[in-house]
Amino acid sequence: MSFIAPEHIFSNLAHTRSFSFWGARGVLLAACLAQCVTGAQAQDLEPRSYTNIPIGMNFMVLGYAHSQGEVSPSPGAPVENVQLNIDAAAIGYAHSFSLGGRSAKIDMGVSRVCFDGSAMLAGETITADQCGYTDPSIRLTWNFFGAPALSPKEFASWDQGVVIGTSLQVTAPIGSYDEKRLLNAGTNRWIFRPGIGMSQKLGRWYYNLIASARIYADNDEYYNEVGLTQEPQYTFQGHLIYSIGPGHWISFNSNYFFGGETTKGDIESNDYQENSRFGLTYSIPLSRHHSIKLNYSKGVLTRVGNDFDSFGAFWLYNF
Repeated sequence: MSFIAPEHIFSNLAHTRSFSFWGARGVLLAACLAQCVTGAQAQDLEPRSYTNIPIGMNFMVLGYAHSQGEVSPSPGAPVENVQLNIDAAAIGYAHSFSLGGRSAKIDMGVSRVCFDGSAMLAGETITADQCGYTDPSIRLTWNFFGAPALSPKEFASWDQGVVIGTSLQVTAPIGSYDEKRLLNAGTNRWIFRPGIGMSQKLGRWYYNLIASARIYADNDEYYNEVGLTQEPQYTFQGHLIYSIGPGHWISFNSNYFFGGETTKGDIESNDYQENSRFGLTYSIPLSRHHSIKLNYSKGVLTRVGNDFDSFGAFWLYNF
């Protein structure tokens, strides 16, 4: 299960400058800062996304995540020295079931985020200090090859080979959003994310490969009657996982994502992304029903968007 990072992380400049004064520069600034979220969304590192699990299982997740770092503006944007700190509390639920005799899972989650940051615009410092709810997401994953639907008892004696699956995640535009602010916790637009992935177990080792795309609906109320459109963004992930024991594992994660150019009104933002991250995930069981998962990730290539160090701690309960 993963959680969508905050979509927009900066407060409204209109409190100090009117949009008519800034004109295109205000739109370009919004285009730059919007990469905070577009990049953050694509930076998901999701080990074990396409592995088989017993059917009839339920999972509850509570977690905390912290990110901090710089934002690389799009070329020509009138902003520099952008620094952000983001804290998020997340809650989620997942349920596994049989679909066509194969294992499937539905999961959903939402976050409450608080952020603070600063940037230089035309020689002046602008700041942000705000909290809000992200847009909730729901995802269906179906492992259609190599993952028979098994009860927990049957699963205990099953040995995984190659598993291939597909998924569709939908993000609904009902989070915190105010069109009078340049950036918000919510997005005010639908986001669809189809994906395909595979995993294979080789002794104590697993490898996991994932490809996905984010397809963005338009936001007709982006900022002060300016609309937002965005091209699809594509992500590839790879994970190498070592199983220490039941529920006890460590994963080495990496991704590469590109695309996602935006247009505000009639202004092209020149914000094509081509970024990459590396991360580690560690899961340790506390009991039969409880476990803790820790993750860390770091940007290793940033063309446009955020270059964050991120840390998360999550408690998982299965029943």
